[in-house]
Amino acid sequence: MPRQTKNIFRKENISVGYFYNHIKDRFNLTLASKNVGFERLITDQNLHRPGLALAGFVDLFAFNRVQVLGNTEMRFLQNLSREERLASLNQFFEFQIPCLIITDNNKPQPEILEMSAKYCIPVFRCKHPTTKATYLISDFLEDQFAPRISIHGSFVDVYGVGMLFIGRSGIGKSEVALDLVERGHRLVTDDVVIFTKKGEGIIMGSGTDLVKHFMEIRGIGIIDVRSMFGVRAIRFQKRLEIIIELEVWDDKTEYTRTGLENKTLSYLGVEIPYVKVPIIPGKNITVISEVIALNYLLKHYNYDASKEFKKRLTKKIKDNTDNDHRMVDYFEHDFE
Repeated sequence: MPRQTKNIFRKENISVGYFYNHIKDRFNLTLASKNVGFERLITDQNLHRPGLALAGFVDLFAFNRVQVLGNTEMRFLQNLSREERLASLNQFFEFQIPCLIITDNNKPQPEILEMSAKYCIPVFRCKHPTTKATYLISDFLEDQFAPRISIHGSFVDVYGVGMLFIGRSGIGKSEVALDLVERGHRLVTDDVVIFTKKGEGIIMGSGTDLVKHFMEIRGIGIIDVRSMFGVRAIRFQKRLEIIIELEVWDDKTEYTRTGLENKTLSYLGVEIPYVKVPIIPGKNITVISEVIALNYLLKHYNYDASKEFKKRLTKKIKDNTDNDHRMVDYFEHDFE
């Protein structure tokens, strides 16, 4: 298996200001309170609906999470007297929660804004229903707190298949990626690839803000793939589905001949199909990469050429109907 440098990292927290600035336009989030508490930290990717905490039971209150008030919580507060509402909210805000989001376009009661100013905790409003708002915000926070790795390689979308090219520096990863782009495929990123675990068994790859769709071609320098080939030649993100290691041909190394062995590499606990391709003069790595992608797609449609050939060979041996394997039946009257 390749000695691939993998720097694993993950965020431990994000500020409320960062959270708000990145989702306010995307999820129709508006600031309902004063501009306070944006330096507070969110340390948990999960959300919390504090119905029991507002009712007075705080033994298991997950106060370090983003708090969400939907129709149920707002109706409960509305049915309290002002004194009861102040007492409930005071106990709630004393826990120094990161922020509060009120969904379904509900308007916060004056007591909520009063406690927000007292404890410097921001309150936001969201037009979406609670279920949709929870889904959207949870998905964003999951991305922020998900484990990530940085890989040195080239990441390309070939026939809709996310292919990562790895190998030693100077082996030709960028050149293969550039050739694939010229043939109509799409570059995700080159040199530094950031992979994020999205859910169980899914790894998404993208480039850094600095590199994005720039490439370094030895002997030429830096090129901008988007400016050169147009928007059709790029993608901003793609699921990782195949890892291809490029290496110089080694007579002492055994390379796959039949394809019956399914090798994998583990990235962030997910097993990804892995292929090692030896490089020799005259070998068209670009076409081989396209074939690897098409073969991967065929396997997803439950057709494996290696297994099919093995099945035919086994049947032929078992039937033993034709001992002369050189015999070929030509089409009648076809002598071209």
